[in-house]
Amino acid sequence: MIAIDPAARANVHLIDHPLVQHKLTLMRKKDASTNSFRRLLGELSGLMAYEVFRDMPTQDVEIETPLETMTGKQIDGKKLVFVSILRAGNGILDGVLQVVPGARVGHIGLYRDPKTLQAVEYYFKMPKDMEERDIVVVDPMLATGNSAAAAVTRLKECKPKSIKFLCLLTCPEGINTMYKAHPDVQIFTAAIDRELSDHGYILPGLGDAGDRILGTQ
Repeated sequence: MIAIDPAARANVHLIDHPLVQHKLTLMRKKDASTNSFRRLLGELSGLMAYEVFRDMPTQDVEIETPLETMTGKQIDGKKLVFVSILRAGNGILDGVLQVVPGARVGHIGLYRDPKTLQAVEYYFKMPKDMEERDIVVVDPMLATGNSAAAAVTRLKECKPKSIKFLCLLTCPEGINTMYKAHPDVQIFTAAIDRELSDHGYILPGLGDAGDRILGTQ
């Protein structure tokens, strides 16, 4: 079994809230329907988003309550970009957009070569003025880490202010790969599973997230 590099482990934020863990357990069950898997993913993503945005900067704004004027705190969602790694990343988007509906959305299409397990890009579309924005990359699984690291490498070409990575599950291999390529990227996850299978799937995992979201098993 591969060990997690201690320096890499310091970059991982394990979200162990009871509601998060409960919903993740329901999603792992092999008999969970496509509908329930998709619904739970949206709920879980929204819950996890609160931890991802714990340090999000705010600005003071003056507002009128029904009784008087006051100064309140407000985030600027327009400077935030959720980047979905296609296709499974789209399953997380609805949940996080419910928390920050003003965020912009980008997509990057990557597929894993079945022989080399390396990422191959086929689509890339981002909002304008990325230099002013903070990015949260979303993908249910951080498995080999090759696709995630390739996505972050591509996104750094846009010179954003910051990049975080949000996933449901990861494993030592994925964590180490991401850290080796991008030691500045923080990972937020609900679980660190044991290892990868010979075919690059997380064990015990929850199967192929994209297939389970879209019902294409």
